[in-house]
Amino acid sequence: MPSIFDRDLEQNQANHQPLTPIAFLERAATVFPNHIAVIHGHMQVNYADFYRRCRQFASVLADRGIGRGDTVSVMLANTPAMLEAHYAVPMCGAVLHSINTRLDAGVIGFQLDHGECQVLITDTAFSETIAAALGQASVEPLIIDYMDPVFPQPGDRLGSHDYEELMASGDADFPWLMPLDEWDAITLNYTSGTTGDPKGVVYHHRGACLLASGNAIMASIPKHAVYLWTLPMFHCNGWCFPWTMSAITGTHICLREVRADAIWAALADHQVTHLCGAPVVMSTILAAEEHHKRKLPKSVEFFTAAAPPPESVLSEMREGGFNVTHLYGLTEVYGPAVVNDWHSEWDKLPSVEQATLKARQGVRYQALEGLDVLDPETMKPVPRDGQTLGEVMFRGNVVMKGYLKNRQATEYALKGGWFHSGDLGVVYADGYIQLKDRSKDIIISGGENISSIEIEEVLHKHPQVVAAAVVAMPHSKWGETPCAFVELAANAKVSMDDLIDWSKQYLASFKVPRQFVFDDIVKTSTGKVQKFILREQAAKLAEELGI
Repeated sequence: MPSIFDRDLEQNQANHQPLTPIAFLERAATVFPNHIAVIHGHMQVNYADFYRRCRQFASVLADRGIGRGDTVSVMLANTPAMLEAHYAVPMCGAVLHSINTRLDAGVIGFQLDHGECQVLITDTAFSETIAAALGQASVEPLIIDYMDPVFPQPGDRLGSHDYEELMASGDADFPWLMPLDEWDAITLNYTSGTTGDPKGVVYHHRGACLLASGNAIMASIPKHAVYLWTLPMFHCNGWCFPWTMSAITGTHICLREVRADAIWAALADHQVTHLCGAPVVMSTILAAEEHHKRKLPKSVEFFTAAAPPPESVLSEMREGGFNVTHLYGLTEVYGPAVVNDWHSEWDKLPSVEQATLKARQGVRYQALEGLDVLDPETMKPVPRDGQTLGEVMFRGNVVMKGYLKNRQATEYALKGGWFHSGDLGVVYADGYIQLKDRSKDIIISGGENISSIEIEEVLHKHPQVVAAAVVAMPHSKWGETPCAFVELAANAKVSMDDLIDWSKQYLASFKVPRQFVFDDIVKTSTGKVQKFILREQAAKLAEELGI
């Protein structure tokens, strides 16, 4: 028997519309048409024109037969065209595939084929790589060349269509399409693929809408904020910030290259309020020559992910005028879904205790329904003691639809009604989680589990250590022992014995690395440490040393 609240009450267009982030732009253009939406060098575009251009390009795609479920790939830097793609492509019902501009031709060719690309919009700056990728791919997409009108780039045209010429031919009144269902795919993003072919992560309109809104809520981003694009928009769709900024009618400051001089100039000239990036962006900001640094009128909010920054970096950022907030997430959860939500009373604690608290990944976003650390075998929560290891798992509307054309991987990742992150962590009494390692990166020495992250945190505290990565090294007696790869500051004079002595101050003796490699640490194109390569190097070193 239906409830009285269900009788004769049905969904229809008047009371139910699918959630989608592209609706944010329509509202911004209607309410604040003259507010500046995008700044790219000397070029400024208001919301009315931004909305018009997106509708025009959506009509261009539709006129060429692109519609629901078709894939439009883009190889673009952080330019206005990349922002427009985040609206124009889903406006005609298609799915946006943003390509990592740092990838090699072979990986790009794989993605184009796997995603069944039908249109490829490519910046001429990347023409050499794209030409090679197309030579290895089976698909033959319509190619649209984008030539940056403000910062012209070298490179060849690959197709017979020019982005701006096509834009001019589009219909400014194009009746863009709402998704038929908010579960419809909106974008396709590929994982790093450090251990094989990358997996295609499919996002839906509902998740993109909620995460974009969640960014504004969790980061307390006010109306008309100014956002600097130091985070690549190809990375998890820029953590959904291309849509967040329309929700709060903010201003995008485009940045083709992450350079210290350009960052500082933009921060001061445009009164930037927010920016995101990996720890390397902080290092770039701090390492700027003094004549490039500018006095900031007010504190700038900086959101970072990956490993928590060392205490010294946080201190320097604070002195430079930045408030750093630590986020955590994965491609499969639209980017950041966990935030180190700071308590004002923590400001009164000693700096060492504050650094310890900042090292935690935090608590769930408002848009995420479930976050916990579970025993992957029993699927029961681990004790909230800050010590018992489990796997970090997510549940909710900002978890991906699944992996494209990979049912087995999808079922494994979502088994038991939770998304299995593969990250090992602990949870504290206050509910804040802290990562301890990737499940495949835990070091088992003499039957004891050793967290590589714990060792890395100790090494990062050393004033002469710029970066550290710890992996398992095979050992005939102990099975595995920690091996540390370390990047030192310029002109640093630190020996292996020095770092062993340093580590002994903070770690149990069995956790202290006995081997150190002083060299640049190999990373992926998105800045993630490639630990599988480091493990291979450590195994080779163990063989050479005969241990």
